[in-house]
Amino acid sequence: MIKERTKRQFIPWFYVAIPLGLLALLTFLPVINMFRYSVTNWDGVDPTRQYVGMSNYGKVFTDPEIFHTLFVSIYYFGGAILQIIFALFLATVLSYGLRGANFYKSLLVFPFLLNAVAVSLVFRFLFRGGDGLGPGGLDVLLQHLGLGRFVTQWTGNPHVVNFSLAGVSIWRYIGFNIVLFLGAIQSINPELFEAAQLDRANRWHQFRYIILPGIRRITALSVILAVSGSIAVFDIPYIMLGGANGSTTFVIATVKTAFNLGRVGLASSLAVVLLGIVLLVTFVQRTLFKDEQVDLV
Repeated sequence: MIKERTKRQFIPWFYVAIPLGLLALLTFLPVINMFRYSVTNWDGVDPTRQYVGMSNYGKVFTDPEIFHTLFVSIYYFGGAILQIIFALFLATVLSYGLRGANFYKSLLVFPFLLNAVAVSLVFRFLFRGGDGLGPGGLDVLLQHLGLGRFVTQWTGNPHVVNFSLAGVSIWRYIGFNIVLFLGAIQSINPELFEAAQLDRANRWHQFRYIILPGIRRITALSVILAVSGSIAVFDIPYIMLGGANGSTTFVIATVKTAFNLGRVGLASSLAVVLLGIVLLVTFVQRTLFKDEQVDLV
């Protein structure tokens, strides 16, 4: 009897041993090493590392260039909030049985399936037409529509570039949020909508009292992804501009510090700060949006 009980307790751990081992090897161990590197002046090549204490973290919090990269994240965070609002609106409309809904779903989700390099190159030509190739496609379209006064240097003007890049991120990732919201809305008991229609509740009341409470957890998840994603933006600004014209993000600064400047210790401290910000945001979210059972029945 004791052996049988021991076997039942041991078997589940046997099945999760490999995933836990891979998690420790590929996640926890690199994070531990990142903490170790962050208190050294290691250049990534020299076999010896000199301990410098918390001086790297002091540079992180006193360097104005690094603070500017955090300010750039505000553009992407604002874009992510707009993305969540648009995605929620579109997902709600599509969930009401709109004619041709499947076509619109495919059309809206398609940008998320594209490679980041392809998206960046397309919008690079759209904004400026490529080096020496004249105005970009967007400027040509505005001129044909008689809106030439809005023509500008979309990626060359430091005051406009981050708005342009944030718009690219909205276009690419809005499909992901639409999929999340659609799945959450479709998981709500359809009898609730039928009862609401019998009570002559309009679309707004259905959205406010049925859909919003029913997708609360997905909304909280989207906010977490928006905050962490806005801080960790890398691919689009790096491929399109390499971080030029004031478009350097926190992650781009980390990569350049490590590989261009050879200051892996300082770059590791930047990565630790980024991890701390994400964990803090997650903690705040979990505090404000506790896992509560939403009773809609």
